[in-house]
Amino acid sequence: MIKSLRLRWAIIAAVFLISVIWAVPNFIDTTKNWWPSSARMTKGLDIQGGSHLVLRVDTDAVFKQESEKSVGAFKKLMGENKLSYTNVEVNEPLVGGLKITYPDSGAREKGEAWISEYWANTYQTVDSSGTTTTVRYPEVYLNQQRERMLEQAIETIRNRIDEFGVSEPSIAPQGTDRILVQLPGIQDAATAKELINRTARLDFMILSQEKSRDELQALITEVEVAGNFTLENMKYSEYIDKLNEALKGKIPASTIVYFEKDESAATMEAGRIPYLLRLDQAVGGDKLVNAFVTSGEFGRPEVAFSFDGEGTRLFADLTTTNEKQQMAIVLDKVIKSAPVIQTPITQGNGRITLGSTGDPNKTFKEANLIALTLRAGALPAPLEQLEERTVGPSLGSDAIRQGAIASYAACIAVFAFIIMFYRGFGVVAALCLTFNILIVVAVLSALRATLTLPGIAGMALTLGMAVDANVIIYERVKEELNRGLTLMAAIREGYDRAFSSIFDANLTTVIVCLILMYYGTGPIRGFAVTLTCGLAASMFTSIFFTRAVFDLLVGRWKWNLNVGWGR
Repeated sequence: MIKSLRLRWAIIAAVFLISVIWAVPNFIDTTKNWWPSSARMTKGLDIQGGSHLVLRVDTDAVFKQESEKSVGAFKKLMGENKLSYTNVEVNEPLVGGLKITYPDSGAREKGEAWISEYWANTYQTVDSSGTTTTVRYPEVYLNQQRERMLEQAIETIRNRIDEFGVSEPSIAPQGTDRILVQLPGIQDAATAKELINRTARLDFMILSQEKSRDELQALITEVEVAGNFTLENMKYSEYIDKLNEALKGKIPASTIVYFEKDESAATMEAGRIPYLLRLDQAVGGDKLVNAFVTSGEFGRPEVAFSFDGEGTRLFADLTTTNEKQQMAIVLDKVIKSAPVIQTPITQGNGRITLGSTGDPNKTFKEANLIALTLRAGALPAPLEQLEERTVGPSLGSDAIRQGAIASYAACIAVFAFIIMFYRGFGVVAALCLTFNILIVVAVLSALRATLTLPGIAGMALTLGMAVDANVIIYERVKEELNRGLTLMAAIREGYDRAFSSIFDANLTTVIVCLILMYYGTGPIRGFAVTLTCGLAASMFTSIFFTRAVFDLLVGRWKWNLNVGWGR
């Protein structure tokens, strides 16, 4: 304990001044006038309303597509390394399984040696017999990729929401494949949800000439009738997945069917143009560094984009190898355009044309949303919305009112009890509690914490914990007075003997709060943060602040304060 009373009061004054500076913006609009701090607590979803979403990251879809692309990569690299093979095909798409067939066992042994050296970190051999080898992703690799995709999806969603302008969103993982998104105070929930859910996967794929458009349409009609499904009663992405699953064996390996919407059609269902695309001749848009809206032919909005160094090289290789062929620009499995590659594109720049919707404002909005999404980053995997809740502002207002009433009632009840039971000492305890709440509000404001209903409950509980510390000290003081000590001596003994009990009780509670902060999410973490701040503040106010008050009033000014009942 600091001996100098003047130094202790200087510390208390400094803490009080800083607390006022940080706490005031929560109660007064300081934007119109100068104030040292503008930081304040943000109201949570349950207080000011907003949107609550739970999304699932569909990693299986990514593994499936990567498996198809790996076929082309294997064929190309095996050819470059002079390795003989008969066929490479997908065996287990969800785990990257490939089946490689060789002309003889000698070629198989050479191929397996090359796989062990070149693909050691990506593939493991699970079966080897005769002239075939089966490989798949190792379990460690699968888990690492799932974790990476979850982290990347969270980061991408956060970037998109930041671009959209949502203040203080809460984005957290749930389990191994789910993401919790809370958007407090959002006004345009529909657009925000569209922005979050838009995969924005950009691919540049070469068209296959192995099936004519009429042949392709006939096959599509055949499998739709056989499978009893149509685009009209399904989501587009679900329809694409089911269609290509049904077309297996009817279209060439390592190809996929996507659609382009006819410019004259209002919807994809009303006018769709099928294309057969090569999965082994494709470049992803994950290497983009910029995307923005510009004017194209006839002043129509277009999305211009540019690649980084690696993307520029891959795009140049693709357009050089497939010169004079059609290249589809695919966004979220929808073909936006399919121009002919007149000359190799080596500068790493390109454009996405959107066609005409009949409404220039609608077309511009769509172009702007695509550019924003690409600029913020493409999601590594499609998202599936599992849960959605909307909290209205009126419900939030009721929550604030009820929470405020509960907090005021708790304060009044605690103050009344402590003053009635401990008289003069109770007044000091009331000052201590007021100072405690001020410090908690200031700390949470400095942290720019999100205030939720559980957080308000944490503040109310802080009052009870702070009172508990005062009660322990005051009862100790009474015991010392009953032993015949003077008031000042009893105060010193009471604080010294009560400190260990107060510290141990608060320490055990803080440990629980730290566990809640580490494992909890959303409101649970907010409750733990608030309570931890309150406990730290109560140690300062109940022991340091009140001790300084008693040393001033009783020790220096010789006031004979009443300890209350029992004396």
